[in-house]
Amino acid sequence: MQFTSTPRGARLARRLVSHRLDAWGHPYASPANETVTLIAAELTANAVQHGHVPGRDFHLRLAEAEDGTLRVEVTDTRTERRPVAATPAPDGESGRGLLLVDALADDWGVLPRPTGPGKTVWAECAPPPEPPVPTPGLPRTRRSAPTPRQDPASREA
Repeated sequence: MQFTSTPRGARLARRLVSHRLDAWGHPYASPANETVTLIAAELTANAVQHGHVPGRDFHLRLAEAEDGTLRVEVTDTRTERRPVAATPAPDGESGRGLLLVDALADDWGVLPRPTGPGKTVWAECAPPPEPPVPTPGLPRTRRSAPTPRQDPASREA
């Protein structure tokens, strides 16, 4: 999806990610939803702050692979400013976004934009672990029914 390269565009992109993940069976308060939404917030904020070219928008892509891996991609049109996770000054007010992405994502990186100037910053999160199988004879807690899931191979926003 395409968003204006403004703080409002970044906020709308973050909200879209959270809503889409909820629709895909990752509820709002789940670790997967909260983690991927935070990663998307950092990547879109960076696209607005560091990748902004006047008159150009940024693009967001969210996908879930068949194995449950969630991938966020944010593309902007600024080629010369590639993100680097560096240690910020202790009293600095910025510079920690990619450190968060590095800590939360299982993998992330930067690719050149294939269709023109710019770059795509991506991050992936492995699927959440399967819930433990109950041991026979032990009391079980009551859980709500799982949300029906779409075919993961077809999930993309």
